Amino acid sequence: MNTQATPSPQFYLTAPAVCPYLPGEMERKVFTHLVGPRAAEMNDLLTQGGFRRSQNIAYRPACESCRACISVRILAHEFEPVRSMKRVLATNRDVTATVYPAQPSTEQFSLFRRYLDDRHQRGGMSDMSALDYAIMVEDTHVNTRIIEYRRRVPGSGISAEPKGELLAVALTDMMSDGLSMVYSFFNPEYEKRSLGTFMILDHIARTRTLGLPHVYLGYWVKGSAKMGYKTRFQPQEHLTPRGWEIFDPDTDL
Repeated sequence: MNTQATPSPQFYLTAPAVCPYLPGEMERKVFTHLVGPRAAEMNDLLTQGGFRRSQNIAYRPACESCRACISVRILAHEFEPVRSMKRVLATNRDVTATVYPAQPSTEQFSLFRRYLDDRHQRGGMSDMSALDYAIMVEDTHVNTRIIEYRRRVPGSGISAEPKGELLAVALTDMMSDGLSMVYSFFNPEYEKRSLGTFMILDHIARTRTLGLPHVYLGYWVKGSAKMGYKTRFQPQEHLTPRGWEIFDPDTDL
């Protein structure tokens, strides 16, 4: 009988760096590697504990003087879209979504660059190359998928692979208790479509279909305008020192 203990993950702490969300703050992260046969299991446990995945790394904030980054997950089966979200669904009724293995394409990268150049010119990802994008997509040891959102081509038939215009892409981890939206991007020219909101609504619907409870959105940063959209999807839970708790937008904002 093999009595050798299963190796435990090793955690590391990054050096302080300028916070990309809140002015005047410094950030640090604790991280570990997601590799080997237990990577999917560890990704589930760590995500449920407030970590995020980036390639084969799981990380979470470990800032010394700030606790603004809060893990968020939507309760998929209890979610009801508000009127503005119903309009988003109606506006995008001509969009079809197709799930693929986590493999990059030139078309995806072209859309990714357009998104970064419009929305994140000064961010940490602003200088990513095609190789960097390929690594972001492919460097995963967990159950990861690419979801492409395309404008439906009239008369293409239900058996034909969708080849309409690529509007948006989501990199998504399939977990034991739901879906985790690792990264998503879209064509910024279609602002009226609210494609970011549409992809979250689509993930909620997919999670319900799978019979799973949660859609993980990563971190909501209190005080950061660019993260404010995440609290619109109610009900949702936030990870607190007491565990996952229902977020009340009327009292907690």
